Amino acid sequence: MPYRILADLVIILHFAFIVYAVLGGLLGLWRKWCLFVHLPAVVWAAIVEFQSWICPLTPLENGLRSAAALTGYQGGFVEHYLVPVVYPPSLSNKMQWILGGLVVAVNIIIYWFVLNRWKNS
Repeated sequence: MPYRILADLVIILHFAFIVYAVLGGLLGLWRKWCLFVHLPAVVWAAIVEFQSWICPLTPLENGLRSAAALTGYQGGFVEHYLVPVVYPPSLSNKMQWILGGLVVAVNIIIYWFVLNRWKNS
């Protein structure tokens, strides 16, 4: 049971990182230093997608699920709602390039917006 809880926490952390990598630049509206913390997350997320790497959280989660003797992602909120978002079934190399491009494009727009707000304030 503790391994399953840890695996669920890892998938929640994984999902939170994805959201942060895509939208975390908006925190720059609150504090400028947030962009310096956020930028490495964007770079990492884009590189992982463009290079078709596996995020280190994925093997950690899979190891925890194996330790919990779970075979797959059945039942529960985490498995039903978060896992398909983090691990889409149609994930291909082309799809990873599209996702990486979206991460970069969304963040260019966010950073442009944040920097313009700084200039105007």
